[in-house]
Amino acid sequence: MEKRPHLDILLCAPRGFCAGVDRAIQIVELALEKYGAPVYVRHAIVHNKYVVDGLRAKGAIFVEELSEIPDTEAPVVFSAHGVPKSVPADAKTRNMFFLDATCPLVSKVHVEAQRHFAEGREIVLIGHAGHPEVLGTMGQLPEGAITLIETVADAMVFTPKNPETLAFVTQTTLSVDDTREIVAALKSRFPAVSGPHKEDICYATTNRQEAIKAVAPEVDAMIVVGSPNSSNSLRLVEVAERSGCKVAMLVDRASEIDWSRLVGIRSLGVSAGASAPETLVDEVIEAFAERYDIKVETRVTARENIAFNIPRELRTLETAVAR
Repeated sequence: MEKRPHLDILLCAPRGFCAGVDRAIQIVELALEKYGAPVYVRHAIVHNKYVVDGLRAKGAIFVEELSEIPDTEAPVVFSAHGVPKSVPADAKTRNMFFLDATCPLVSKVHVEAQRHFAEGREIVLIGHAGHPEVLGTMGQLPEGAITLIETVADAMVFTPKNPETLAFVTQTTLSVDDTREIVAALKSRFPAVSGPHKEDICYATTNRQEAIKAVAPEVDAMIVVGSPNSSNSLRLVEVAERSGCKVAMLVDRASEIDWSRLVGIRSLGVSAGASAPETLVDEVIEAFAERYDIKVETRVTARENIAFNIPRELRTLETAVAR
């Protein structure tokens, strides 16, 4: 039998599920358990195909808009990314029973935007056009109250109504470095610009990017487990490339690994976006174990022990399940 080549795998920690994703999935699962199928979910609960397919198999029905849901007493869950204010208002008009799985760190950004607006400030949102979190944040305020800025170039040509009453908030899943540059550009042009008390990019996004930065320069290739519609997962691939890793790829599952890009590697970094379950990381490592003699080492750059409360309607059930 041909001897398999040796491969050192550096496993990034933290990786995978964050507290907001964990809470959102739990809300759908507990709702299914308490109320039975179907449970309607507006937009993918989190951006991961494996997770969504798993919940669909249990009886969750995913829709993009409330208008797709028939008149029903079944629960409706809003995704972790947050929704415009018009969505719960519409749900109330239709007497829907809804559960809000918006990540509390996204809700924090919504509150900040509303506070700035109430204090008469013009608001800039740093984020990616079309992302559901951005649509949700912009939808907290009247149309035109928030201007979206995606790049440093956008920041350099933006003209506020009054530079003295300007504030910014950000999407929670951005590149830490890119955002720092955009904020610096805004501050250089508008020194009075008001920012969040504590930065909006969430702890999980920051920690996963820092873990990649620590590992990427040491490995020949990096695999990030995550779906292509996951903003935080895409950023991890970019961070790996910028940190000196020549081959960095995003894969939803082990079956998507492009082995032709990995010929001759001796070391590999593995991470996962905040919406990717650990079972898919295990699957990727198993795929390498079939082709290589692997040695796995975990590189820990931070420890996370954050957990968020679930809606009170489901708490008694959560306690029973925990026991």
